[in-house]
Order: sequence, then structure tokens, then C-alpha cells
Amino acid sequence: MINKVVANADEAISDIESGMTLMLGGFGLCGIPENCINALVKKGINQLTCISNNAGVDDFGIGLMLKKRQVKKMISSYVGENAEFERQLLSGELEVELIPQGTLATRCMASGYGMPAIFTPAGVGTEVAEGKEVRNFNGKDYLMEMAFDADFAIVKAWKGDTAGNLIFRSTARNFNPVMAMAGKITIAEVEQLVEIGELDPDQIHTPGIYVHRIFQGRNYEKRIEQRTVRLI
Repeated sequence: MINKVVANADEAISDIESGMTLMLGGFGLCGIPENCINALVKKGINQLTCISNNAGVDDFGIGLMLKKRQVKKMISSYVGENAEFERQLLSGELEVELIPQGTLATRCMASGYGMPAIFTPAGVGTEVAEGKEVRNFNGKDYLMEMAFDADFAIVKAWKGDTAGNLIFRSTARNFNPVMAMAGKITIAEVEQLVEIGELDPDQIHTPGIYVHRIFQGRNYEKRIEQRTVRLI
């Protein structure tokens, strides 16, 4: 059996190089691969293309990579919580491709399924459609959107076993399963790493066949972007 377990984030991302395309799981700050992001910041590589639903916040998550000028292009759905992102975008320092959230998820899924492209009505007649092929099916126009081509997918799970099977917890599941399917090499960091056979097969969200490297993370902050409270 292939040994997928690595010691830590530094070992897991050791062969990620400048100029590569990375998928990073998570939704906002929920379920993001904190350990691997910190390792990428420490490694100091740059000119990265990052595919992620969000772009973190100024001092956490992908925001740390933006602050260090490591990201050349962001492919995202929502980026409104990051002032440094906004500054780099408006100054022309950062290339940005904004994608409807459902399209982002489906392009990830298409990569995992081995499909070269999908057709979606989202974005027809808007700026999203500029330069893209439009086809008509049964009287309705659809955009052709290409599947992503990522060198690495980096995800975070609640539990995983040494074979790479993953279980995500609650809303931290979000983009992680579809991205885990889609990278040429998938790295999973988990809160709990167990032996094969300890996970209930009916509870596994991502089969180990998609995961190439796995390690038990540590010191998760699990930040909340905006805490909302109600006075009673």
C-alpha cells in the first residue's frame, strides 16, 4: 500500500513551486487548510494562481499570502472581506477572475469527473460571458465554462485515515470535497488522523483514492470572519 502520511505541512507542500495553480478548500474562514497556508507563506514562493471561494481576510488565511505578494491571480466567488485584496485589485497588482459560486463549484466537480467543460446558464448576457462560447439548448443559452486545471488541491478535513479517506464536519465541508477530487495532487490536513478501518464507511465524504498526502494538523484557530450577536 502507498504510504500517504507525511509528517507536517512543510513536508506536504515541499514540492509546490512558484507559478503553480493551487485549489484551496474552505468557505470564508470555515474549513480552510490553515497549516498548509502558513507553510506556503513561510516557504515564500510566489506568482501563484489560487482558486478559492474566498480570499481570506487581511491577517489570516489566503490574506497572508496576498500580504506577502505571493499570489499573481485569484479565481474566486466572493472577496469582500479583504482590504489588501481590494487595494491590489484596484492598483493592478493582482489579476482577478470572479466566478458565480455555483459555476466555481461545478468547474471543480468537472475536473474531478474528468470532464473538459460544463454548460451553465449562469452569467449569460453579463460580463461573465465575455470571450466565452455560448450554445443554445432547447431554446435557452448556456455558457461553456472550462474545468479547472490545478497542480495541487489543498483541503482541510475533520477526520481522515492513513489511506486518505476524509470526513468533513458540518459547514466546514463546503468546497473541500469537490476540490479534493480535482487537483493533480491532493493534500489533506486533518484534525484527527486515525488508522484504516476506524472510520465508518457510510460517513466518508471523500474516498482516499483522491488523496495523495495526508497529515494531522495542529493549532487550528478556526476564526470567524464576522461575529454577529443579538441583544436580548
